[in-house]
Amino acid sequence: MEELVFRPFHFSDQSAVRSLVLFGLGDHFGHIDETMNPDLDDITNSYVAAGACVVVVETGARIVGTGTLVVETAGEGRLVRMSVARDRRGNGIGRKLVNYLLEEAKSRGYHRVLVETTEDWQDAIGLYRSCGFQTEGFRDGDIHMALDLT
Repeated sequence: MEELVFRPFHFSDQSAVRSLVLFGLGDHFGHIDETMNPDLDDITNSYVAAGACVVVVETGARIVGTGTLVVETAGEGRLVRMSVARDRRGNGIGRKLVNYLLEEAKSRGYHRVLVETTEDWQDAIGLYRSCGFQTEGFRDGDIHMALDLT
C-alpha cells in the first residue's frame, strides 16, 4: 500500500481540492451546481485566512483526500469539506483524515467537534459514528453529530 502523507493545504492545491470536494458531492447527489459552493472558489480566503485547518492527503503526487476543521465557537470545532477520491474510498483514508483532524482539534484546545451531513449519506454517517460521533439531532434533511474530546 502506498504511503499516505497528511499535510497542510497550499495555495497550489486549490484546483485539485476544489475538484475533489465537488466530485464527491456529485457522486452523492448525482449532479452538482458548482455555483452553490462559492467557498471552494478560494479556499485560502474562505478557510485558511479565517484560522481553519485545511488538510490534504497525498499518495505519490496525487491528492486523494481533504478535510477542514473550522472554529465553531470557543472550545468547539466543526469538520467540513471532507472528501476522499472515489477510487480510494473504503481504504481507511476517511477515518485517518477524521482522526488527524480530531488530533488537531485537541491541540487547539477544543473540547468538542461537530459535523453534519445529509441524513441519507450513509457512508459519511457510518464513518463519523465509527470515529465516535453521536447523533444530536436532525434538521432540514441533515443529521447533526458531535464528539466530546474530554
